[in-house]
Amino acid sequence: MFDCWRFVLCKKTGRNHHSSRRGSDEAEKEEGDPQIDVPDVLRLVRDPPEGSHSPADEIMHRDITPLCAADIQDQLKKRFAYLSGGRGQDGSPVITFPDYPAFGDVPDKEFQNVMTYLTSIPRCCEPVDASRIFSQKCSNAIKSDFITWTHRGTSDARTDVTLQDAGIGFILVIDRRQDKWTSVKASILRIAASFPANLQLVLVLRPTGFFQRTLSDLAFKFNRDDFKMKVPVIMLSSVPELHGYIDKSQLTEDLGGTLDYCHSRWLYHRTAIESFALMVKQTAQMLQSFGTELAETELPNDVQSTSSVLCEHTEKKDRAKEDMRLALDEGQSILENIREPLAKSGEQSLNQDQLDNQTTVQRLLAQLSETEAAFDEFWAKHQQKLQQCLQLRHFEQDFREDKASLDTLAQKIATFTDVGNSLAHAEHLLKDLASFEEKSSASVERARALSLEGEKLIDSKHYAVDSIRPKCHELQHLCDQFAAEVERRRGLLSKSLELHGLLEASMRWCDEGIYLLASQPVDKCQSQDGAEAALQEIEKFLETGAENKIQELNKIYQDYESILTKDLMEHVQKVFQKQEGMEEMFHRRQASLKKLAAKQTRPVQPVAPRPEALTKSPCPSPGSRRGSENSSEGSALRRGPYRRAKSEMSESRQGRSSSTGDEEGSLAVLRRHVMNELLDTERVYVEELLCVLEGYAAELDNPLMAHLVSPGLQNKKDVLFGNMEEIYHFHNRIFLRELEDYAGCPELVGRCFLERMEEFQIYEKYCQNKPRSESLWRQCSDCPFFQECQRKLDHKLSLDSYLLKPVQRITKYQLLLKEMLKYSKSCEGAEDLQEALSSILGILKAVNDSMHLIAITGYDGNLSDLGKLLMQGSFSVWTDHKKGHTKVKDLARFKPMQRHLFLHEKAVLFCKKREENGEGYEKAPSYSYKQSLNMAAVGITENVKGDVRKFEIWYNAREEVYIVQAPSPEIKAAWVSEIRKVLTSQLQACREASQHRVLEQSQSLPLPAPPSTSPSKGSTRNIKKLEERKTDPLSLEGYVSSTSLPKPPEKGRGWSKTSQPSEAPEDNDGWSSAEELINSSDAEEEGRVGARKLVPGKYTVVTGDEKESPDALAVRSGDVVEVVHEGDEGLWYVRNLTSSKESWVPASSLSTLLSTSGSAQCLSSSESSAGSTLLSTSSSCSESCGAPLSDLQG
Repeated sequence: MFDCWRFVLCKKTGRNHHSSRRGSDEAEKEEGDPQIDVPDVLRLVRDPPEGSHSPADEIMHRDITPLCAADIQDQLKKRFAYLSGGRGQDGSPVITFPDYPAFGDVPDKEFQNVMTYLTSIPRCCEPVDASRIFSQKCSNAIKSDFITWTHRGTSDARTDVTLQDAGIGFILVIDRRQDKWTSVKASILRIAASFPANLQLVLVLRPTGFFQRTLSDLAFKFNRDDFKMKVPVIMLSSVPELHGYIDKSQLTEDLGGTLDYCHSRWLYHRTAIESFALMVKQTAQMLQSFGTELAETELPNDVQSTSSVLCEHTEKKDRAKEDMRLALDEGQSILENIREPLAKSGEQSLNQDQLDNQTTVQRLLAQLSETEAAFDEFWAKHQQKLQQCLQLRHFEQDFREDKASLDTLAQKIATFTDVGNSLAHAEHLLKDLASFEEKSSASVERARALSLEGEKLIDSKHYAVDSIRPKCHELQHLCDQFAAEVERRRGLLSKSLELHGLLEASMRWCDEGIYLLASQPVDKCQSQDGAEAALQEIEKFLETGAENKIQELNKIYQDYESILTKDLMEHVQKVFQKQEGMEEMFHRRQASLKKLAAKQTRPVQPVAPRPEALTKSPCPSPGSRRGSENSSEGSALRRGPYRRAKSEMSESRQGRSSSTGDEEGSLAVLRRHVMNELLDTERVYVEELLCVLEGYAAELDNPLMAHLVSPGLQNKKDVLFGNMEEIYHFHNRIFLRELEDYAGCPELVGRCFLERMEEFQIYEKYCQNKPRSESLWRQCSDCPFFQECQRKLDHKLSLDSYLLKPVQRITKYQLLLKEMLKYSKSCEGAEDLQEALSSILGILKAVNDSMHLIAITGYDGNLSDLGKLLMQGSFSVWTDHKKGHTKVKDLARFKPMQRHLFLHEKAVLFCKKREENGEGYEKAPSYSYKQSLNMAAVGITENVKGDVRKFEIWYNAREEVYIVQAPSPEIKAAWVSEIRKVLTSQLQACREASQHRVLEQSQSLPLPAPPSTSPSKGSTRNIKKLEERKTDPLSLEGYVSSTSLPKPPEKGRGWSKTSQPSEAPEDNDGWSSAEELINSSDAEEEGRVGARKLVPGKYTVVTGDEKESPDALAVRSGDVVEVVHEGDEGLWYVRNLTSSKESWVPASSLSTLLSTSGSAQCLSSSESSAGSTLLSTSSSCSESCGAPLSDLQG
């Protein structure tokens, strides 16, 4: 037997903190537990009674939280104590205290933490009670669906039993072979004072040195009272003695055993298992929280919110599933690591601690798998409910939309009350109804499909059956009601078509009968054979009446009572009266022919058909609405059938198949084709406008669509659609109906355009807004609102294509008018068509000009004050300025500036064109304002030497001269002509103002002025002459009121500001002198100054030539004359354009009105010195005209 000391030491300081938590039953059981059966055990000491805890025990139990390996990882790494996994003979775990020289230096806190953790490991492996966790916080709804599986998943799980509950303590192996007795004593005392669990046996390997061994024997023998513990402390001298207490297979290699133990691996396993257990716990808590959220979520009331909730819950479910998958992967990884020794070598086995770890991980994995399966079952139910809710919200939303669509269709079909006033009209209404039905079919089919979808939801056990079934019935009822109404309308229109067919057939029969009567040659009827032949023709024709004429009027009223309106009834009566009148004519003709066919006793005088007996036609012409034509066209149309008969008789006598008639017939067919295209495209255009207004514009105000409207689109309907609604109402209520009235006389359709030309100005406003509309569209084109509207309308093209329709339509009219004019040149309405075409082209030009006008930037004034925009275009411009009496040419004289000119009635603007980068209208150029010239102070020189494309615009008596080069001679000619018209108009206005002032002053004089010097007479003749010359290219094109001109801006010069004319001298009346009116570019370049040179053209006589000429009375002051040729001594031979008389007059007595020359042609709004001569007072024309002599503000 080994030489060892065996004592039983008792510690009276109380039990450990774990034993203090046990009940009285556990204490009694522990008191009765048997100790290890060894022969050297001296005595056993029972536990003190329950409740006799010492203060130290109470302190140790206060606020102690469970420890984890990760929390004390550094302390465990010191390895002053470890749990190797070995077991004693009774299964007690073995805690080994290896040789650790610095054991005494280990802080008490670290020692206590390590001991507490090592003794608490089995209890840390208890499974997580999921049912307890979930049942604490889940609502009743979750408990019914979600907690059930937690009980089922954990009821069969085995709960670990603690060592204390089983009555098993720990075996301590203290290796102090290389240490001293003092260290042994200190270790035993420290363990006795701080070990936190039950002890079964303490085995101490005492120091192996002779001195230390002897000292330990003596010290232990004489100091046994210091080691009062409740378990035996056995002092062992060698490792073989240790094997007598613990099998070698349960000891590590340093203690002579065979147990495979790696401290770092053990620490990794403990850390991983505890982390996995925490992950499982957190996953369970997360599922509990998520389940609570799912159960407490209320079902939303709209599609978007329901979709959002479903997506949100699905995302959270996916994250939870991902967390569970990661936890399962982590558990599998830990389990594989624990089993790694077995995988490497089949001979190795796991120790008890490793087996416990494996069991713990397997139990956690099984619990996690059951948790996942139960959660999947719960989620499937919740997801099904959300999906059904989403289906219901979609169904409700579609129901509202389809019901609104069906209500709209019902309202529209209710407006189809017209049954037609003619066969063509009835056919058109039937086509409209068919077209409406075709367009409505999509909405009806969609509603029926939605009703079927609702039935499917009911069959699929949807939870909201009580809400779905009534809506399905309502949709079905609305669809059936709409279909029935369409069929009723079709029946009415079919009856109307049938009735109008009868009326048309009756009218044709009457017309043919009238033609037959009119075409029978009277001279041939004088003979018996001829009379018999004519009588047979009449009888044969009357036989066809059974199929064509109206038999009984009362039967018509009875058969077509449902469609007979007041107008239609009157039409039926008129047709019937016409038929009766025609039959009466036939009966009279029959009677006459029968007499002629009998034996004739005397010759019968030929009798022509009496047109008075013919029935009058009730059909008016659309042109009869025009005011002055009402009375004359009414009677003419009433005689229409007779005229046609007479005309056809004449044509038959001259050859009915003449080439002229065939050509006219072909042209008539072509005109009808053009008219049909005009009407068809107009109807389509109106329908497209209505579609846009109802399908897009109205939907912007629909609260159900508000969530789809982007913020940038809100309150921007007027910007996006402009005045499209105004355009629609004009075409739908007025223009289309008037066009339909001209369907029977296409060649007169020009009148329709002329009557409504003012209304077409609304397109200018729409086109001016188009850039803003297109810019807004580009910003918001991706808005879901537009996509949804396009889906509802079933449009293949997006909204921007339809916003372009008005621009395309206004340009389409001129093409149709050109085609109509092409086939109507010899017709009555050709002039109206030409005028309508010119007016439409004028509108297009105005629209195009206005698009350029709105691109002007930098102009401080109001462009509308400048009058109507007449022309605009780009030119090369040179400029000269005169300072005092010296002309100064710009340094850039030979480097022209590129300027875009805008010619208004009251000013001409010079702008610099700037190209823009962008798309659509944003790519259009802009114009920077540079200069403006008041037309009241402008003159022109038509031709400039060296280039036929150049002309001059000079300002304020040639102080500023602008040489303008047009792109082509044609453009130059157009501009010069337009400027001349403006200047002539202004000149005429000023003359009238001067004349008015002369008349006022002449009334205030005591004696009237002599006739030879009377200004009013000459002016009157001059005005009369100008008014009479309407075909002259210089005829007045308008009247410009000088008082309406804008106020002058601040003075300044240069391209960046408006040029200001200098103050005109008082004796010049604010107008340029006669010398300034005639300007030649040749004279300017050569610097010639001398006698006035003859410039052919028109002049105004300033003073009469009564002394020098025998024909003194031929020319008077104020007359307009034309130069014939030049004489000597400054005399010119002129012809008076008023009296046609000719005379010699001094050149100084003439003022230029219009001059034409090979080198220079000039026109100015300034009237040389006529004002001073015409007015005997010192008042000036500037006083009478007021502000217009100032420059316009730029």
